[in-house]
Amino acid sequence: MKDLKHLIYFERLLENADNELIEKKKAEGGICLGYTCFHIPEVILNVDKCFSTRLRAPNTGSIDIATYYMSNYTCEYARALLERAIEGGYQFLNALIGVDACSMMNRSMEHFEILQVNENPDFFVTHTDMPFKITDYTIEGYRRQMRVRVLDRLTEVFGVDTSDDALRKAVEEHNEVCRIISEIGQLRKRKNPVITGYEFHVLNLVTYVCPKSEILPYLRETLEEIKARRPDRKNPFRARVAIVGSEIDDPNLTKLIEGCGALVVSDRYCFGSTPGREVIELNDKEDVLTQICRHYMEVSECARYISDEKVMQRRETSDRLAKEYGAEGIIYEQMKYCDYWGFERALVSHIMHDEYGWPVLSIDRLYNNGNSGQLRTRCQAFVESLEIKRIHKEEGVE
Repeated sequence: MKDLKHLIYFERLLENADNELIEKKKAEGGICLGYTCFHIPEVILNVDKCFSTRLRAPNTGSIDIATYYMSNYTCEYARALLERAIEGGYQFLNALIGVDACSMMNRSMEHFEILQVNENPDFFVTHTDMPFKITDYTIEGYRRQMRVRVLDRLTEVFGVDTSDDALRKAVEEHNEVCRIISEIGQLRKRKNPVITGYEFHVLNLVTYVCPKSEILPYLRETLEEIKARRPDRKNPFRARVAIVGSEIDDPNLTKLIEGCGALVVSDRYCFGSTPGREVIELNDKEDVLTQICRHYMEVSECARYISDEKVMQRRETSDRLAKEYGAEGIIYEQMKYCDYWGFERALVSHIMHDEYGWPVLSIDRLYNNGNSGQLRTRCQAFVESLEIKRIHKEEGVE
């Protein structure tokens, strides 16, 4: 296929946490708010003159200093963020919006404060908590935290307008991003798609880390380009797989998997499009913030939720997406030492195979895996097993 016009530019934006679109927006008076977790509603961080960036630590090397503070039995994502902060890599942030979704990330965010890693005079870290179940009571508690610990702090420190009108405007811009990404995502259902999993991963990732107003013109143009794009005459991939699991912010992992011959057609993981790129439908009867909070709680697929209905929601979503996008197998992944997804993967990778009938590759991995020879070997073997299964099915062999 012909290369996407802006793909190299998008890749360049992902090379550093502080990309040129962030600097451009800050030069125009924008307030940059860092966050790490889906449980901080991204859309409320893009209110008025604020804009969000979901924190990453691209090209992470040694994390020895962060390990000293956090121990080597905590997830590498949390440690990589702290290491980059100690190195001075997040000086561009005006505030960090933390959430006590897991103890490891909580410790990382606490050290942003304790070690005073940001020199901006108005910089602050705020912490919020997340309920474990969805009820009217917990939604109201969640809403109050987002109002008091996030929006009110933005008003107090930076004079940000956090009214219903301002929030509705932020939702409108957010929804345009979601519609574009969703429309591109639908094209992955084709038998011979006009976009690879790696390209989609890059496209989706830039929407998390760049100011929405700055990235939208590129997204609009790319959508039209992809709709008119012609696929290769012969599909170069040997199998189709869906990925399910914990945080992935490195497109090189997708590139590694596709380099083994498996087209990645679905991304149900943190930083993916499911959840994260669903349109937020608002009505005129309720408080806007309440509607936003309910939306994020309802669509969340985080393994932190352990109520029966959420446990089943995660399994049903994995099964549904794999079917809708024509996957032949599922890669169930977890970052090493991630408590929530560690328990989830160990159990549900078997359930997806035994009860739902999916071939499953179950892996735990490091934060950066783009050059892992061991993982490459396992993916190659998985692709071969999917090919053999397809051949047997065509020949009528059980």
